[in-house]
Amino acid sequence: MGHVRGTERQRVSVDAVHAAAECLGWFSIDGRAPELWDKFSGLYRARDGWVRVHANFRHHREGALRLLGLDPGHADRKAAEQAMLSWAAQAFEDAAARAGLVATACRSFAQWDATEAGRAIAAQPLFTLTRLGDAEPLPLPPLSAQHRPLEGVRVLDLTRILAGPVGGRALAAYGADVMLVNAPHLPNIEAIADTSRGKRSALVDLRTPEGRAAMDDLVAGAHVFVQGYCPGALHRLGYGPEQLALRRPGIVCVSLSAYGPQGPWKDRRGFDSLVQTATGFNLAEAEAAGDPGRPRALPMQILDEASGYLIAFGAAAALRRQQLEGGSWHVQVSLAQTGHWLRQLGRVPNGFAVTPPELEPLLETTASRYGALRAVRHSAGLGRTPALWRRPSERPGDSEARW
Repeated sequence: MGHVRGTERQRVSVDAVHAAAECLGWFSIDGRAPELWDKFSGLYRARDGWVRVHANFRHHREGALRLLGLDPGHADRKAAEQAMLSWAAQAFEDAAARAGLVATACRSFAQWDATEAGRAIAAQPLFTLTRLGDAEPLPLPPLSAQHRPLEGVRVLDLTRILAGPVGGRALAAYGADVMLVNAPHLPNIEAIADTSRGKRSALVDLRTPEGRAAMDDLVAGAHVFVQGYCPGALHRLGYGPEQLALRRPGIVCVSLSAYGPQGPWKDRRGFDSLVQTATGFNLAEAEAAGDPGRPRALPMQILDEASGYLIAFGAAAALRRQQLEGGSWHVQVSLAQTGHWLRQLGRVPNGFAVTPPELEPLLETTASRYGALRAVRHSAGLGRTPALWRRPSERPGDSEARW
């Protein structure tokens, strides 16, 4: 992208060990490493298999407990495990989906491949880049040899959970002016302290006329719009990709979903841990560990992490197209498509014997609005303009919703 804007090419390198460490998502605030999982999240034995429940948000946790017939105010993990034993795994998955909850039955790779949803994912590419309509190349400020490649590119980051925020953070590392936009009524996870490095952070309530007016002003000055809400949610508010292309001809829209834009699960909610479980990774990990009867999660949320970097890559690729060809563009990334691609890369022989990377040499400590943030430096090295974060992590609402 920097070369398209008139600067000389530069050498880019990525250290594999550093990249693996970065994908662990480890961080601490004032010396405390947060507990990232709710006590009700995780794998449960069902009557005929296993079910994974995601309970990090209160409404998901309470909904799952009610579905199990439990009182959310008094239930404990043991009671939830006992209640799940009366359910067939597929029946609980179906009931949770009908209720808008986030839980899935545990499948093997072969079982996932045999489903209609699995076949739909296998038929799609890793991600898609589609031209939405005609537009002139959007003007960008001049770029000097000392500027990072994305300096002057304005990115609206409407994401909350890991993949989208990781993508926005990567774009910020390469110089983009990234504004994280949260809704004041929606919860976040503690990882926001880590994934907000380099970003502004504003609050906008799209349920109100004032909020929509603020968003319209932001869109009018944006080059990239990244969103990770439930499929169709922003379209219903007037901010779907086609609508944005009419509002801001030349914009690059990036949409993140759990299960892609095609197939019977295209509208289904999901998180990394659930997609791992649904698509076969948990059972494959158990087999590799020599304990096939007890599924286990991968050692990192790699579907989120890899999808985040694909978001940044797709956005940059579409920006390049926009500058060279004009047009408005739509990039679509999903956790399940990323998982299918990762699976095709094969397995590391005797992977459990691999020594985990030493984190300490890769960490940096910076001030943030959350406290002293200690986290892994970005793993991509740019020869002339190092990737880095100039803005400290902000809390939602620390910045005004304006460029």
